[in-house]
Amino acid sequence: MRVTVQNESATTAEAVEVLMDRLPASKVARLLSSWQIGQGDYLKLRDELFAGETVDSLLDKAKTANGSK
Repeated sequence: MRVTVQNESATTAEAVEVLMDRLPASKVARLLSSWQIGQGDYLKLRDELFAGETVDSLLDKAKTANGSK
């Protein structure tokens, strides 16, 4: 039996997708930063997490997540 193991960045990318489906982006960013203190490029991660977002779109998501909408 053969087992194919994904590389670490592919596994991390998949995990981030799962987290983004279940948590607000701000919590995902905080979790990732706590896991990778001193590693990686936060500015790049921030751009990936919030790609295509505006202040208004993030506010709408925050309101929806809090049940305010």
